[in-house]
Amino acid sequence: MQAAMRAASVELLEDYAASAGLKLQVYRGRPKSLYPPTAFVDSIDESIDYTMALYQRHPIANVMVLHGLFDSGEAVDQRDAFVDGFLTWCIARIHAAGANTTLGLVEIEDVPDYVPEWMPPAEQKTYYGTRVVLEGLALGS
Repeated sequence: MQAAMRAASVELLEDYAASAGLKLQVYRGRPKSLYPPTAFVDSIDESIDYTMALYQRHPIANVMVLHGLFDSGEAVDQRDAFVDGFLTWCIARIHAAGANTTLGLVEIEDVPDYVPEWMPPAEQKTYYGTRVVLEGLALGS
């Protein structure tokens, strides 16, 4: 399910960008270099609920979308248009991770001072970004 969640997250971002005419670079994980607008799956977490005969998996993909180097009017407008459009795109594609699963955009958070700490210090810049949280649900027995 985690592989399906990552693949679905990337596919949703790529397909939305293509449909909206955005030049969005999309990565499955943290990229080696950043040239906004860029989106990547920052992490995947999961909780599992057990009942007597079934279990429910709740994978959560934390996606970072970086709009620019700072929160200028242009970057803010780009962020607003992306968030509104991407939310609508995701709602219409609830089974993006598989026929027997659901996937939904459940949280949006501005991160106006995002610094990619995994990069060498000389290459770290402060970006204006948005964290998008996609949550999946799958039943098992």
